[in-house]
Amino acid sequence: MRAAGLRKGRRLGVPRAMIERAAERRAAGDWLGACAAADVAVGLDLRALRRTHGAEFTGRLLDDLAHLVPDLLRWHFPRLWHGDGRLLPGQRLLLSRPGGPEGPWLTARQADPHVYGHRRLVLSVAEHSWADLLLERSESAMRVNHWENVPHLWDTSRYLWDSRHLGESRERWGGGPGRAPFLDPDGTPRELPAVDPGPDADPASRTEWIDGLHRAGLVADAFHAAGIGLDTAPVEREWGAPVDPVEALSYTPLAVSRLAREVELLAAAGHGGTFWFPYDADGRFVVERAPGGSVSLRLEAWTYWEKDGNGTPVLPEVCRLPSIDVDVVRDGLSPDELHPLVRAALAPGRGPADGPVGPPPAAVPAPVRVRCGGQWHTVSHAEGRLTVPHTAQEQEREAALRALGGAGAGCHAAREAWTTGRGRTPRALSRLRDDLFDRAEHGDTDGVLAYLDAGGDPRVRDRGGRNLLHHLHLLDHAALLPRLLAGGADLEARDGEEQTPLFRVTRLDGPADLARALLEAGAATEGIGGESRHGESFEDAVEARLTGDPDGVWSGLVGGFSA
Repeated sequence: MRAAGLRKGRRLGVPRAMIERAAERRAAGDWLGACAAADVAVGLDLRALRRTHGAEFTGRLLDDLAHLVPDLLRWHFPRLWHGDGRLLPGQRLLLSRPGGPEGPWLTARQADPHVYGHRRLVLSVAEHSWADLLLERSESAMRVNHWENVPHLWDTSRYLWDSRHLGESRERWGGGPGRAPFLDPDGTPRELPAVDPGPDADPASRTEWIDGLHRAGLVADAFHAAGIGLDTAPVEREWGAPVDPVEALSYTPLAVSRLAREVELLAAAGHGGTFWFPYDADGRFVVERAPGGSVSLRLEAWTYWEKDGNGTPVLPEVCRLPSIDVDVVRDGLSPDELHPLVRAALAPGRGPADGPVGPPPAAVPAPVRVRCGGQWHTVSHAEGRLTVPHTAQEQEREAALRALGGAGAGCHAAREAWTTGRGRTPRALSRLRDDLFDRAEHGDTDGVLAYLDAGGDPRVRDRGGRNLLHHLHLLDHAALLPRLLAGGADLEARDGEEQTPLFRVTRLDGPADLARALLEAGAATEGIGGESRHGESFEDAVEARLTGDPDGVWSGLVGGFSA
C-alpha cells in the first residue's frame, strides 16, 4: 500500500507538542504565534503588499492567515512515499489568491531545497504562471516517481489548511456525513463491498467499490463505474515500446472515484477544464472536462524537460490520490495517533480517547536486560550515560581486551555499540536509538530534549555513525548544542563517510549561525570531509553549498576560522 511508507511521516512529521502549541496560539487569535509554533516562517511584508496590491488584497490575505491552521498545513504537505516520509522538496503550494483570478498567490514551500535539509516551511506571496512550468525529476526519490518544481493548486482544497473548511474533509475523501470511505464511523477498517452497491449507494460505499476495482487491477471497470471516459489506445513514444494506458494505470496510485468531482471544482474556480500529471519521464496523463461536464483521461507522450507552452495546470496530488490518512489507518495506524482535527473528520463516531490525541510522544530511556557472560544483566541510562553493572576494574579489563583486538560482549558490547553506531545492540536499545534519530531527522527538538532529560547519553550514534551534532542543522541548535557538548558529544565525530558535524551542516545548507557556534566551540576546519567529492575542508564545503553564499556570511566564517 502506498501509505505504508508514510506512516513514519504521520508519526514523526508533526510532533504532538507542536500541534498543541500551535492550537493554543490559534485559540488566542495569534496566527503569527501559531505559525512560529508549527515552524512556519512568514515571509510577508504587509506594508509593502498594501502599497503594491491595495488594502482590499491585504485584508483578504490577513483573513486567510487568521484562519490558517499551520500545523495542519505541515501535516498535509507532500511527503516522500517511502523511507521515513520526510517533506518532499521542490513543492510549492498555491493556497489562495486574495486579489482574485489575476493577482498573486499566498504560497507555502519548504525553506530548504534539500531532502535532508531543515523542515521549516515558508509562507510568501508570489506570482505564478503555468506557461513557465518545467518539472524536474527528484534525484532523492526517483524510485517512486516524485517530481520537483511542482506547483499544487490548493485553493479548492482549503479543508487541508483553512479552519473554516475542515467540515468538508470526509466528503472530499470520498465519504459521506457518517463515515470516511474504507472505515467504519469509529475509524475501524471496514469490510469492503463484494458486489456493486449501485449508483444510488451512499458516497463512501461508492468510493470503496470504484477504488477497489482500480486497486484490484480492473482499471477499465473502475473508470466505467466512475463515469469517466478512458482512452485505451497504446501510446507511441520517442523511446521504447508503445505503452498500454490500462496497464500503466493499474500501478499508478489514483482515486478514480474522486477524479471527476475534483476536476469540476478546479474548473469552477477558474483553472480551466484540462489538467495533467506525470506518468514517467516520457509520458503524462491528461484529464479533460468537456463543456457538458463529462470527464475523460488519456495517456500521451511527453518530454519532461520541455515547457508546456499551453500553460496547462498540473492536477494536484490531493485531488487525484487516495487520502493518506485513510490509507495509514487501513494500514494499522490508530486514529488516535492522527492530528486531532484529522481524527475528528476521519472517525466522527469514535469516542473519547483514553489519553491525548495525536502522534505518539518520543520514546524515553528505560532499563534493558542484556545477556552477559551467561547471565542476564540490566543496563540503564542515568545522568547522561549508558551504565552497566560492572566494576571499574572489570570495565578497564574489557577496554584493554578491545584495545588488543578482542571482541567485546554483553554489557560492554552494548555500550560500545551505543556510542559508536557499530555492532549489535539489544532490540529495546535499537528501537530507542532509531526513534531518537528518526525524530532528529524530522526536526523534533522536543523529542531529543525528552531523551536527554530522561538521562539519555548525548554521545549516542545512529547506524551511520552520526551523533546528534551531525543532525543539529535540522533542530533548534541553540537549545541543544550546549547540552550536547557539556554531555560529551564529540565535536570531531566522524560518520560512516568520515564527515564531521561541521562539514555536514555546511554541505547540507544548514544555518550559518550553527556553523559559527561549532567553530567557536573549537571545530576543526581541515580534513573534515572524508573522501567527499566536494573536498575535505570547511572552505571546500562552503564552495559546494547548493544555495551558495549570496550575503558573504559563509566566506566570512572561512576567513575568520580557517587555519
